[in-house]
Amino acid sequence: MTSRYVHDGVLVIGGGLAGLSAALASPRKALVLSPAPLSQACSSAWAQGGLSAALAPDDSAELHAQDTEAAGAGLVDAAAVRRLTAAAAHTVAWLAELGAPFDRDPQGRLLQSLEAAHSRPRVARVKGDQAGRAIMEAVVAAARAAPSVEVWEQARARALLTDATGRVRGALVERAGRLIEVTAPATVLATGGVGGLYAVTTNPAAVRGEGLGLAALAGAEIADPEFVQFHPTALDVGLDPAPLATEALRGEGAVLVDRNGRPFMGAVHPLADLAPRDVVARAVHRQALSGEGAFLDASKAVGQAFPHEFPAVYAACLRAGLDPRVQPMPVAPAAHYHMGGIAADADGRTSLPGLYAVGECASTGVHGANRLASNSLLEAAAFGARAGIAAAQDVAATARLIKPQATPDLPAPALAELRAAMSREAGVERNGAGLTRLLDTVQRLEDAHGRAAPLVAARLIGHAALLRQESRGGHFRSDFPNPAAEARRAVFRLADLSASAEPMAAE
Repeated sequence: MTSRYVHDGVLVIGGGLAGLSAALASPRKALVLSPAPLSQACSSAWAQGGLSAALAPDDSAELHAQDTEAAGAGLVDAAAVRRLTAAAAHTVAWLAELGAPFDRDPQGRLLQSLEAAHSRPRVARVKGDQAGRAIMEAVVAAARAAPSVEVWEQARARALLTDATGRVRGALVERAGRLIEVTAPATVLATGGVGGLYAVTTNPAAVRGEGLGLAALAGAEIADPEFVQFHPTALDVGLDPAPLATEALRGEGAVLVDRNGRPFMGAVHPLADLAPRDVVARAVHRQALSGEGAFLDASKAVGQAFPHEFPAVYAACLRAGLDPRVQPMPVAPAAHYHMGGIAADADGRTSLPGLYAVGECASTGVHGANRLASNSLLEAAAFGARAGIAAAQDVAATARLIKPQATPDLPAPALAELRAAMSREAGVERNGAGLTRLLDTVQRLEDAHGRAAPLVAARLIGHAALLRQESRGGHFRSDFPNPAAEARRAVFRLADLSASAEPMAAE
């Protein structure tokens, strides 16, 4: 039997950095739903690089915005980017006030590192590669201490509640084996990305596009879901999820080499190992296909400093029987970040009244076709806070609620089949035949198991990738290797999917 819980405030679905930032910033009471204990099933806690912000005298928010636009390959919303980069310094200060222990020099100034496609060192880090975990520890502690924030752990959204006007009024929540209709004036989705849809990913396995799927099923507009960023240097040691070898290693001088120790990025891009992520990911992917292999050699750049400079990478290597102080690390591209998602503005507003989306499940236009390194934690915190403030302005509605239907679960064998198909057909390089096979697989799994949210998310990605007949940013079509003359965003609803949809072709 389904019960009902009336929450007079902001309902936040997701307990990562974006969701907790929204809850902490909200001037009204916030109820946070997390499918696992806070920090345990969110990508934020796994982020290694840090948080980007223009803090140095020779840097500026405008330069940061320009780098972000350049990486975004023509699909960036310039106004949204400038809101983001202008908020960066304040966001770092806010997180530091909450207790995030950013690395500092003896004078107390923040240390910043250089990452790919940044024109200046502007990534604030914690102990080299501990930024995500340390920031989340500070934010979780603040949320638990805040009297205005209530947290339900082990609580999972199974559907969004809508009313007769199409307004989102909360969520159908599974908690302790019971279904509860949680109603609220405003609902913020902060459910993370889609990495768990792929067989090789750096994200927690539970992060598999469920928020994206639930929003699409409710009728929300979806933007650019085909753009998935593959981190070029996941440790290729047979673990799931794949441990991440942070980009900061290459910022410190680590070099990508083949199995004979020969560097290969210099022949690929003028920036060599610090080229944009999509370029490096494709180069690493092709190295693996060629049989030459791909390895990240940090023995000279980091060497004996590994244990204290990059403790997470060092520990992962030791678990795999590698010593990165003296050995090159085998690497492979892995699904890492979703640039597309639920279409939202800088305040998180979506196309559905009452529904907001923040963090990786949202597509605000700040990442375009290819996210600039370390802009993700910045967006989660900065735009998460904006969404919490905006959502608190919504007032309770009274229209008749539509009885919700819980989305089905996808059995483990079906999920494994989907993950393999996504990596094979919608990975670093795609083509029309493979994407068609992927959509056929999704349809077959839907016929067998129902419209599970991960299947809906996979359909959105596959459909949009098939229609985008060009290569741009994180989306590379081997059958359409050139970009179109005009960069166009793809915005659509689940109901719009049809074979007659117009492809975005290269010219």
